[in-house]
Formats: sequence, structure tokens, C-alpha cells
Amino acid sequence: MAVDAAAGILDEARATCEQAGVDNVEFHQADAESLPFDDGSFDVVHVHQVLQHVAHPVAVLGEMGRVCRAGGIVAAREGDYHGEAWWPREPMLERWLELYTAVARANGGEPDAGRRLASWAREAGFSKIRSTASVWLASTPETCHWWADLWAERTTASSFGARAVELGLSDSEELTRIADGWRRWAAAPDAWLAFLHAEILAEA
Repeated sequence: MAVDAAAGILDEARATCEQAGVDNVEFHQADAESLPFDDGSFDVVHVHQVLQHVAHPVAVLGEMGRVCRAGGIVAAREGDYHGEAWWPREPMLERWLELYTAVARANGGEPDAGRRLASWAREAGFSKIRSTASVWLASTPETCHWWADLWAERTTASSFGARAVELGLSDSEELTRIADGWRRWAAAPDAWLAFLHAEILAEA
């Protein structure tokens, strides 16, 4: 069972499943705070990189607990943007982080969700919580260029960049400089980046 609020994302997920030959997944468009499932419907309820984008993460975790059977598992994994580290230093990446943080919070989200994940789960009523952490690592030319190209494009050609301009936090010229900074960083022979994640497994 897969749920998302955006129909377009569900279309992409369906296409991915079809390409992989997976035919046992149902897709539902729904609000994470009001899932269209009965209490105790699932053994495992999981979100990945979702809670950082919603205005009420504790409510979402509570709803996940509602649709999970007693003794089942509620699992979540979230990034923590200020836990990100890179080398060499690049002023435009520092500006990117400042800008991303401002846009995410203006949208009602929390870009440092990872460090708050276990506390959110406790606030949602879970008492048995296992908390862990892991990283995504870019340390080869291929992985560094992939990461840099991803964020360069998001900065200039996604809702993130458009929202930054709309909020008066940046303009197209600065966004282009940030994108160039990402690519300049990736071209450095000693480019390295680690992105921190936190995970929880909570018993429903």
C-alpha cells in the first residue's frame, strides 16, 4: 500500500512498479494526517523523507500508529540538513543551506527533522522507540557530480527556487550562482559530502 498527497508522485510510483514488474502495490491519494484505513490495518507503517515536509509531524506519526496493529512497527527516516558536511568549503553551498532552511520553514516544514524524530515519536505517544542514524556519502567523482547536479537543478528549476524568489529571499541571478557553486564543488578533486539521516522503529 502506497500513499501520497500528490497525484503526480503516485503516477511516477505506478510507472516505476510497472517497469520493475511489481504488481502487488495499491496506490492511494490521501492526507497523511487522515489516512483512509481502519485502525490496526497494517503490520508495518513507514515514511521516508516525509515528516520534514509536513506542518504537523507529530499528528502524522499518531495517524501512522492508529492504522498499525498493536505490536506492529511504525518506522520513519528523515534527513537533517544542518548535519550535512562537505569539503572543500564553498560559500555558495553555505548560502544554499541558509536559503533551503528558510524556504522549508516558510512552507511549514522542518529541515532538521532527523534530530527531532525520536522526540516527535514520544510526543505522538510511542514509548518503545529504537533510534539510529546513518549517512548518504558522496566521495567519488560520479557520486559528487550526481549530488551536485541534483541540487543545481532543484535550485534553478524546481519549486524550491521559485518559492525562494516568491518569498523575496533570493533572485534568479543568485540561484544561478548557487547552482554554479554546486558544480564547482563537485569538480574539486577532493570533493566529499555526507548527509545525515535519523531513523526510528517504534512499537505501536
